[in-house]
Amino acid sequence: MRKVEGRLCEEFSPAYYGLCTVGGMLSAGTTHLAITPLDVLKVNMQVNPIKYNKMASGFSILWKEQGPSSLWRGWSGKLFGYGVQGGCRFGLYEYFKKLYSDVLKDHNRSTIFFLSSASAQVFADVALCPFEAVKVRVQTQPYFAKGLVDGFPKLYATEGLAGFYKGLFPLWGRNLPFSMIMFTTFEHSVDLIYHKVMQRRKEDCSRAQQLGVTCLAAYAAGAVGTVISNPADNIVSSLYNKKADNVMQAVKNIGLVNLFTRSLPVRITLVGPVVTLQWFFYDTIKVLCGLPSSGGLTRRLEEANLSA
Repeated sequence: MRKVEGRLCEEFSPAYYGLCTVGGMLSAGTTHLAITPLDVLKVNMQVNPIKYNKMASGFSILWKEQGPSSLWRGWSGKLFGYGVQGGCRFGLYEYFKKLYSDVLKDHNRSTIFFLSSASAQVFADVALCPFEAVKVRVQTQPYFAKGLVDGFPKLYATEGLAGFYKGLFPLWGRNLPFSMIMFTTFEHSVDLIYHKVMQRRKEDCSRAQQLGVTCLAAYAAGAVGTVISNPADNIVSSLYNKKADNVMQAVKNIGLVNLFTRSLPVRITLVGPVVTLQWFFYDTIKVLCGLPSSGGLTRRLEEANLSA
Protein backbone atom coordinates (compact mmCIF):
# COMPACT_ATOMS: atom_id res chain seq x y z
CA MET A 1 0.00 0.00 0.00
CA ARG A 2 1.43 3.36 -0.99
CA LYS A 3 2.27 5.79 1.79
CA VAL A 4 0.79 9.24 1.22
CA GLU A 5 2.59 12.26 2.63
CA GLY A 6 0.69 14.18 5.29
CA ARG A 7 -1.66 11.38 6.31
CA LEU A 8 -2.00 10.46 9.96
CA CYS A 9 -2.52 6.82 8.97
CA GLU A 10 -2.96 4.73 5.85
CA GLU A 11 -6.36 3.68 4.57
CA PHE A 12 -7.55 0.19 5.54
CA SER A 13 -4.95 -0.10 8.30
CA PRO A 14 -5.95 -0.86 11.93
CA ALA A 15 -5.22 2.77 12.81
CA TYR A 16 -7.55 3.89 10.00
CA TYR A 17 -10.46 1.82 11.32
CA GLY A 18 -9.71 3.09 14.82
CA LEU A 19 -9.80 6.67 13.57
CA CYS A 20 -13.12 6.04 11.79
CA THR A 21 -14.55 4.55 14.98
CA VAL A 22 -13.48 7.53 17.09
CA GLY A 23 -14.76 9.91 14.41
CA GLY A 24 -18.11 8.11 14.36
CA MET A 25 -18.38 8.24 18.15
CA LEU A 26 -17.65 11.96 18.34
CA SER A 27 -19.88 12.93 15.41
CA ALA A 28 -22.86 10.78 16.42
CA GLY A 29 -22.68 11.44 20.16
CA THR A 30 -22.45 15.23 19.92
CA THR A 31 -25.11 15.64 17.22
CA HIS A 32 -27.60 13.41 19.03
CA LEU A 33 -26.95 15.31 22.25
CA ALA A 34 -27.69 18.61 20.49
CA ILE A 35 -31.17 17.51 19.37
CA THR A 36 -32.26 15.93 22.67
CA PRO A 37 -35.32 18.27 23.01
CA LEU A 38 -36.61 17.16 19.62
CA ASP A 39 -36.05 13.53 20.56
CA VAL A 40 -37.96 13.98 23.84
CA LEU A 41 -40.90 15.43 21.92
CA LYS A 42 -40.75 12.70 19.27
CA VAL A 43 -40.88 9.88 21.82
CA ASN A 44 -43.78 11.50 23.71
CA MET A 45 -45.69 12.03 20.44
CA GLN A 46 -45.30 8.33 19.70
CA VAL A 47 -46.34 7.16 23.18
CA ASN A 48 -49.14 9.70 23.76
CA PRO A 49 -50.22 11.00 20.34
CA ILE A 50 -53.50 12.48 21.61
CA LYS A 51 -51.82 14.76 24.13
CA TYR A 52 -48.74 15.53 22.03
CA ASN A 53 -50.30 15.83 18.59
CA LYS A 54 -48.30 18.77 17.21
CA MET A 55 -44.72 19.96 17.51
CA ALA A 56 -45.42 23.49 18.76
CA SER A 57 -48.10 22.51 21.28
CA GLY A 58 -46.06 19.47 22.35
CA PHE A 59 -43.10 21.62 23.37
CA SER A 60 -45.46 23.99 25.18
CA ILE A 61 -47.09 21.16 27.16
CA LEU A 62 -43.74 19.68 28.21
CA TRP A 63 -42.44 23.10 29.24
CA LYS A 64 -45.55 24.02 31.28
CA GLU A 65 -46.16 20.66 32.97
CA GLN A 66 -42.62 19.43 33.59
CA GLY A 67 -40.41 22.49 33.29
CA PRO A 68 -37.64 23.39 30.80
CA SER A 69 -35.35 20.67 32.16
CA SER A 70 -37.77 18.05 30.83
CA LEU A 71 -36.64 18.87 27.29
CA TRP A 72 -33.17 17.54 28.15
CA ARG A 73 -34.23 14.31 29.82
CA GLY A 74 -32.26 11.37 28.51
CA TRP A 75 -29.32 13.50 27.35
CA SER A 76 -26.78 11.03 28.75
CA GLY A 77 -28.40 8.19 26.82
CA LYS A 78 -28.22 10.26 23.64
CA LEU A 79 -24.57 11.22 24.17
CA PHE A 80 -23.13 7.87 25.22
CA GLY A 81 -25.61 5.46 23.62
CA TYR A 82 -25.55 7.01 20.19
CA GLY A 83 -21.85 7.72 20.53
CA VAL A 84 -21.19 4.00 20.93
CA GLN A 85 -23.60 3.20 18.13
CA GLY A 86 -22.00 5.77 15.82
CA GLY A 87 -18.53 4.42 16.48
CA CYS A 88 -19.62 0.90 15.59
CA ARG A 89 -21.69 2.03 12.62
CA PHE A 90 -19.02 4.11 10.89
CA GLY A 91 -15.96 2.14 11.94
CA LEU A 92 -17.41 -1.27 11.10
CA TYR A 93 -18.96 0.03 7.87
CA GLU A 94 -15.50 0.98 6.62
CA TYR A 95 -14.15 -2.40 7.69
CA PHE A 96 -16.94 -4.47 6.14
CA LYS A 97 -16.90 -2.42 2.93
CA LYS A 98 -13.23 -3.27 2.40
CA LEU A 99 -13.88 -6.91 3.34
CA TYR A 100 -16.86 -7.37 1.01
CA SER A 101 -15.17 -5.46 -1.80
CA ASP A 102 -12.31 -7.97 -1.66
CA VAL A 103 -14.56 -11.03 -1.40
CA LEU A 104 -17.41 -10.02 -3.74
CA LYS A 105 -15.41 -8.56 -6.60
CA ASP A 106 -17.97 -9.55 -9.25
CA HIS A 107 -20.96 -8.01 -7.45
CA ASN A 108 -22.29 -4.50 -8.04
CA ARG A 109 -21.57 -1.67 -5.64
CA SER A 110 -25.09 -1.48 -4.20
CA THR A 111 -24.84 -5.06 -2.96
CA ILE A 112 -21.58 -4.24 -1.19
CA PHE A 113 -23.06 -1.07 0.35
CA PHE A 114 -26.16 -2.93 1.57
CA LEU A 115 -24.20 -5.80 3.10
CA SER A 116 -21.58 -3.55 4.69
CA SER A 117 -24.08 -1.20 6.32
CA ALA A 118 -26.30 -4.06 7.52
CA SER A 119 -23.37 -5.94 9.05
CA ALA A 120 -22.15 -2.84 10.87
CA GLN A 121 -25.62 -1.91 12.10
CA VAL A 122 -26.25 -5.32 13.67
CA PHE A 123 -23.33 -4.78 16.06
CA ALA A 124 -24.09 -1.07 16.50
CA ASP A 125 -27.63 -1.75 17.72
CA VAL A 126 -26.52 -4.44 20.16
CA ALA A 127 -24.28 -1.76 21.70
CA LEU A 128 -27.03 0.88 21.62
CA CYS A 129 -29.95 -1.19 22.93
CA PRO A 130 -29.32 -0.93 26.71
CA PHE A 131 -28.84 2.84 26.46
CA GLU A 132 -31.99 3.21 24.37
CA ALA A 133 -34.05 1.17 26.83
CA VAL A 134 -33.13 3.50 29.70
CA LYS A 135 -33.34 6.68 27.59
CA VAL A 136 -36.89 6.12 26.37
CA ARG A 137 -38.14 5.41 29.90
CA VAL A 138 -36.38 8.48 31.30
CA GLN A 139 -37.93 10.67 28.59
CA THR A 140 -41.50 9.41 28.91
CA GLN A 141 -41.70 8.38 32.59
CA PRO A 142 -40.63 11.42 34.65
CA TYR A 143 -40.33 9.46 37.91
CA PHE A 144 -38.49 6.45 36.52
CA ALA A 145 -34.95 7.82 36.78
CA LYS A 146 -32.86 10.92 36.16
CA GLY A 147 -30.44 9.35 33.69
CA LEU A 148 -28.15 6.44 32.97
CA VAL A 149 -26.47 6.28 36.38
CA ASP A 150 -29.67 5.50 38.30
CA GLY A 151 -31.62 4.20 35.30
CA PHE A 152 -29.40 1.18 34.55
CA PRO A 153 -29.59 -0.41 38.03
CA LYS A 154 -33.31 0.35 38.36
CA LEU A 155 -34.16 -1.25 35.03
CA TYR A 156 -32.02 -4.28 35.84
CA ALA A 157 -33.66 -4.65 39.26
CA THR A 158 -37.19 -4.55 37.82
CA GLU A 159 -36.82 -6.39 34.50
CA GLY A 160 -33.46 -8.12 34.56
CA LEU A 161 -31.06 -8.35 31.63
CA ALA A 162 -33.96 -9.01 29.23
CA GLY A 163 -35.31 -5.53 29.92
CA PHE A 164 -32.31 -3.95 28.22
CA TYR A 165 -32.85 -5.93 25.00
CA LYS A 166 -36.65 -6.05 24.80
CA GLY A 167 -36.56 -3.71 21.83
CA LEU A 168 -33.57 -5.20 20.00
CA PHE A 169 -35.51 -6.78 17.14
CA PRO A 170 -37.68 -3.68 16.53
CA LEU A 171 -34.49 -1.62 16.82
CA TRP A 172 -32.95 -3.75 14.09
CA GLY A 173 -36.20 -3.36 12.17
CA ARG A 174 -35.87 0.40 12.41
CA ASN A 175 -32.13 0.87 12.01
CA LEU A 176 -31.17 -1.87 9.54
CA PRO A 177 -33.37 -0.51 6.71
CA PHE A 178 -32.40 3.04 7.65
CA SER A 179 -28.68 2.29 7.67
CA MET A 180 -28.77 0.28 4.45
CA ILE A 181 -30.75 2.96 2.61
CA MET A 182 -28.78 5.82 4.20
CA PHE A 183 -25.29 4.54 3.36
CA THR A 184 -26.27 3.38 -0.13
CA THR A 185 -28.06 6.65 -0.92
CA PHE A 186 -25.08 8.59 0.41
CA GLU A 187 -22.57 6.64 -1.70
CA HIS A 188 -24.58 6.99 -4.92
CA SER A 189 -25.37 10.66 -4.20
CA VAL A 190 -21.66 11.43 -3.81
CA ASP A 191 -20.89 9.80 -7.16
CA LEU A 192 -23.82 11.57 -8.82
CA ILE A 193 -22.76 15.01 -7.58
CA TYR A 194 -19.14 14.59 -8.66
CA HIS A 195 -19.89 13.02 -12.05
CA LYS A 196 -23.08 14.82 -13.15
CA VAL A 197 -23.15 18.12 -11.25
CA MET A 198 -19.54 19.14 -10.61
CA GLN A 199 -18.12 16.98 -13.41
CA ARG A 200 -14.83 16.74 -11.57
CA ARG A 201 -12.96 14.01 -9.75
CA LYS A 202 -12.98 14.17 -5.97
CA GLU A 203 -9.18 14.37 -5.99
CA ASP A 204 -9.38 17.60 -8.02
CA CYS A 205 -11.70 19.32 -5.53
CA SER A 206 -10.70 21.32 -2.48
CA ARG A 207 -11.42 20.14 1.05
CA ALA A 208 -14.26 22.67 1.34
CA GLN A 209 -15.83 21.40 -1.88
CA GLN A 210 -15.51 17.79 -0.73
CA LEU A 211 -17.21 18.60 2.56
CA GLY A 212 -19.95 20.45 0.68
CA VAL A 213 -20.63 17.34 -1.39
CA THR A 214 -20.68 15.30 1.82
CA CYS A 215 -23.38 17.55 3.31
CA LEU A 216 -25.62 17.43 0.22
CA ALA A 217 -25.36 13.66 -0.07
CA ALA A 218 -25.89 13.18 3.66
CA TYR A 219 -29.10 15.21 3.78
CA ALA A 220 -30.58 13.25 0.90
CA ALA A 221 -29.56 9.99 2.59
CA GLY A 222 -31.09 11.01 5.93
CA ALA A 223 -34.42 12.07 4.43
CA VAL A 224 -34.87 8.84 2.45
CA GLY A 225 -33.81 6.66 5.37
CA THR A 226 -36.21 8.36 7.78
CA VAL A 227 -39.31 7.52 5.74
CA ILE A 228 -38.25 3.87 5.46
CA SER A 229 -37.54 3.43 9.17
CA ASN A 230 -40.49 5.35 10.69
CA PRO A 231 -42.82 2.34 11.30
CA ALA A 232 -40.21 0.48 13.34
CA ASP A 233 -39.37 3.63 15.31
CA ASN A 234 -43.00 3.86 16.46
CA ILE A 235 -42.98 0.18 17.46
CA VAL A 236 -39.79 0.60 19.51
CA SER A 237 -41.29 3.45 21.55
CA SER A 238 -44.51 1.48 22.11
CA LEU A 239 -42.68 -1.61 23.38
CA TYR A 240 -40.32 0.24 25.68
CA ASN A 241 -43.25 2.06 27.32
CA LYS A 242 -45.31 -1.12 27.74
CA LYS A 243 -48.05 0.08 25.42
CA ALA A 244 -47.82 -3.37 23.84
CA ASP A 245 -46.34 -6.75 24.77
CA ASN A 246 -45.09 -7.69 21.31
CA VAL A 247 -44.58 -6.34 17.81
CA MET A 248 -47.90 -7.59 16.41
CA GLN A 249 -49.86 -6.03 19.25
CA ALA A 250 -47.98 -2.75 18.80
CA VAL A 251 -48.81 -2.69 15.08
CA LYS A 252 -52.48 -3.38 15.83
CA ASN A 253 -52.66 -0.67 18.51
CA ILE A 254 -50.93 1.98 16.43
CA GLY A 255 -52.62 1.23 13.11
CA LEU A 256 -51.04 0.70 9.71
CA VAL A 257 -51.38 4.29 8.50
CA ASN A 258 -50.15 5.74 11.79
CA LEU A 259 -47.09 3.50 11.65
CA PHE A 260 -45.88 5.50 8.65
CA THR A 261 -47.21 8.96 9.55
CA ARG A 262 -47.06 9.31 13.34
CA SER A 263 -44.13 11.56 14.36
CA LEU A 264 -42.81 11.54 10.76
CA PRO A 265 -42.57 15.38 10.45
CA VAL A 266 -40.60 15.68 13.68
CA ARG A 267 -38.37 12.73 12.70
CA ILE A 268 -37.58 14.34 9.32
CA THR A 269 -36.86 17.61 11.13
CA LEU A 270 -34.66 15.70 13.55
CA VAL A 271 -32.91 13.10 11.41
CA GLY A 272 -32.09 15.13 8.29
CA PRO A 273 -29.89 17.73 10.01
CA VAL A 274 -28.46 15.12 12.40
CA VAL A 275 -27.31 12.82 9.60
CA THR A 276 -25.90 15.80 7.70
CA LEU A 277 -23.94 17.03 10.72
CA GLN A 278 -22.71 13.52 11.51
CA TRP A 279 -21.26 13.03 8.04
CA PHE A 280 -19.86 16.60 8.08
CA PHE A 281 -18.07 16.12 11.43
CA TYR A 282 -16.98 12.61 10.48
CA ASP A 283 -15.51 13.68 7.15
CA THR A 284 -13.97 16.80 8.69
CA ILE A 285 -12.03 14.56 11.06
CA LYS A 286 -10.92 12.39 8.14
CA VAL A 287 -9.78 15.24 5.87
CA LEU A 288 -7.95 16.99 8.75
CA CYS A 289 -6.02 13.74 9.18
CA GLY A 290 -5.06 13.83 5.50
CA LEU A 291 -7.59 11.18 4.40
CA PRO A 292 -10.11 11.47 1.56
CA SER A 293 -13.71 12.35 2.36
CA SER A 294 -16.27 9.53 2.33
CA GLY A 295 -17.89 8.07 -0.75
CA GLY A 296 -16.47 6.52 -3.90
CA LEU A 297 -14.39 4.07 -1.89
CA THR A 298 -14.78 1.36 -4.50
CA ARG A 299 -12.30 3.05 -6.84
CA ARG A 300 -9.73 3.44 -4.06
CA LEU A 301 -10.20 -0.19 -3.13
CA GLU A 302 -9.52 -1.24 -6.70
CA GLU A 303 -6.31 0.81 -6.67
CA ALA A 304 -5.28 -0.76 -3.37
CA ASN A 305 -5.93 -4.25 -4.65
CA LEU A 306 -3.95 -3.60 -7.82
CA SER A 307 -0.96 -2.26 -5.90
CA ALA A 308 -1.04 -5.01 -3.27
